Amino acid sequence: MKTIGVIGGMSAESTALYYERLNAEVRRRLGGLHSARLIVWSFDFADIATLQQQNRWEEAGDLLANAAIRLERCGAELLVLATNTMHKLADRIECAVGVPLLHIADATAQRISAAGHSRPALMATAYTMEQDFYKGRLRQLYGFEVLVPEEDDRRETHRIIYDELCRGIVKDESRKAYETIAGRLAGAGAHGVILGCTEVTMLLGPHNVPMPVFDTVSIHVDAAVDAALAERRAAAA
Repeated sequence: MKTIGVIGGMSAESTALYYERLNAEVRRRLGGLHSARLIVWSFDFADIATLQQQNRWEEAGDLLANAAIRLERCGAELLVLATNTMHKLADRIECAVGVPLLHIADATAQRISAAGHSRPALMATAYTMEQDFYKGRLRQLYGFEVLVPEEDDRRETHRIIYDELCRGIVKDESRKAYETIAGRLAGAGAHGVILGCTEVTMLLGPHNVPMPVFDTVSIHVDAAVDAALAERRAAAA
């Protein structure tokens, strides 16, 4: 089993989901007392959020690249960036290390394509919904038409992420707000919804969304475990 390096802390809430689900998925596949081989680098998210708000992406990229280098030096054989938004800087990580970074948008797009869809909606931070680093990748590499909420709904989606979910606060009224936004996207013709911020899964899932749900945390975890166990599967075959 390869060692997975997790660049986390953005936020701590979603990184905890990654840790739990990576171990659970390895245990599910291998049974017994098995768990994932993990090295986790966890940022103080307040520092990262400040850089985001001040549009200091170059500095944020330096921090992520340095974390990736340290994880590689500690023995990580593949990397997972446990956030959608900071994949804006994925190329900085890829240029800094010699081990692969599993891109969350690629894993998600492959799952959507396998399900036969090409017009997903995206609920995420404002950075991810409004900038082109994520939507553009889905469009250019996979031919998707990506829908995003209207401006007021984007603002509310973003607010709930930063003011509540990243702080571990889960409110019923916010769940209802997200359900309403997802419903409007379904009405606009979306084939499914990408939970494109790793905290959105705290409020939405297949149980309360009227279309297929693509949870980027679960999808990313599956891809990471596939990669970590690839040699083991090949040897067994």
